[in-house]
Amino acid sequence: MENLKEFSIIQITDVHGYMEPHSEMFWENGRKVYREAGGYARISQYLKKVNEEKQGAVITLDGGDTFHGTYPVVQTKGEILIPVLNHLGLDAMTAHWDFAYGPKRFKEITSDLNYPMLAINVYDQQTDELLYKPWIIKEIKGIKVAILGIASNIVDKTMPSHFSKGIYFTQGNEELPKYIETLKEQENTDVIVLISHLGFPQNLKLLKEVDGVDICLSSHTHYRTESMVKAGNTVMIESGCHGSFLGRLDVTLQNKKLKNVNFELIEVSQDLPEDQELKKKIENALLPFREYLNKKAGETTQALDRNNILESSMDNLLLQAMLMATGSQLAFSNGWRYGAPIVPGPITNNDLHNIIPVNPVIETVVLTGHEILEMIEENLEKTFSGDAYKQQGGFVKRCLGLKAYIKIEVGAPKRIQKLFIGEEPIKPEENYTACYVTSQGVPEKYGKERAESGVRAVDAIQKYLETKSPVSAEIFGTFEAV
Repeated sequence: MENLKEFSIIQITDVHGYMEPHSEMFWENGRKVYREAGGYARISQYLKKVNEEKQGAVITLDGGDTFHGTYPVVQTKGEILIPVLNHLGLDAMTAHWDFAYGPKRFKEITSDLNYPMLAINVYDQQTDELLYKPWIIKEIKGIKVAILGIASNIVDKTMPSHFSKGIYFTQGNEELPKYIETLKEQENTDVIVLISHLGFPQNLKLLKEVDGVDICLSSHTHYRTESMVKAGNTVMIESGCHGSFLGRLDVTLQNKKLKNVNFELIEVSQDLPEDQELKKKIENALLPFREYLNKKAGETTQALDRNNILESSMDNLLLQAMLMATGSQLAFSNGWRYGAPIVPGPITNNDLHNIIPVNPVIETVVLTGHEILEMIEENLEKTFSGDAYKQQGGFVKRCLGLKAYIKIEVGAPKRIQKLFIGEEPIKPEENYTACYVTSQGVPEKYGKERAESGVRAVDAIQKYLETKSPVSAEIFGTFEAV
């Protein structure tokens, strides 16, 4: 008797509030191409199809970065998404940017969901008690599937402080073994699935250290795994971002062991049919925002995207607008990964809010040359550290007004070979004026004479486009790997 059991897992992750179809970047024939992808209505219809095929033996899991990233979601502090997500029939989620409105608000959001938020590594500062369930067990077709969650551990380390008010985050590597032991020995589960928002490199390290996880759904780094990766004895995947992809695993178990796993990275393309009921629900929810978001702000002659690790055309538009608004020598913003591409043609207000959905006030600061060097070295270490657990950033910090030649493979604190401000070598003792957005642009420990400019980021881009449109996708070579 073979005793074979079959079920499927669907991963949704890093959607960042993109409720409807949008432009997405793909690599084809050695170059970037752009086409429409995503949308919860297509995702919903695909999930219905898979559930019919598998007769309900399907588990659908959200890796987080869900309740943030677009204007309607930010304006409603996530509220607009709750009925949409409850429509999908999800089984569990974990989180990262979802804490953007504060832990109290995220607790309110999760209490209204018809599935749980899971995290083995988020604690109350006063009691040291877990804020969320660490795991759940789903029984489908006689299979006991344990699902564990690990939230992003950088929320209280690199994100604005209000994200983590009253709570703290750990790596999760110390807690994971005890939960695996409980699930295997006390709960007698057939398979253990981990949804982890630590990031792809971090999860690789974690799963080589900790045995016992059968399948890991990785999130945070927006990787598009074309095939499964083995991390120790664990099968691991990651399924892109913006809802442009789904990860599908068709699993066959034999005596609590993975006998066979088939993986497919599903493009949520225009070819997929839409759930018409959910499409209408989304259209009605977005109706109050349509007029403002559809308004044209300018034009671009080339695609603006955020898909390069050292520098991006999308962020250069933001930084140029900040420099014009403040008259500073330098401009800094965080190396965010999210933000759907803007294709050649009109740039709308919707596009601008996708670039920087928090729409913060641009601030100014005076930095010494020494502080600039130290700040950039710190950021490069958080991006490229040889120890995956020390990688805490997104892409490299976005900068304008400087030129850095860097050795990526060299460890901290000496990746910078040479740095210029304008055309002059940086002078450690000299003061430089800079503008930035959010504490991720220029952390609070750096600089003096901080002040608010009175201009918000989106307003600055709108003003910039009034005189500079149409813009082009300029890459200035701010960081050059040598």
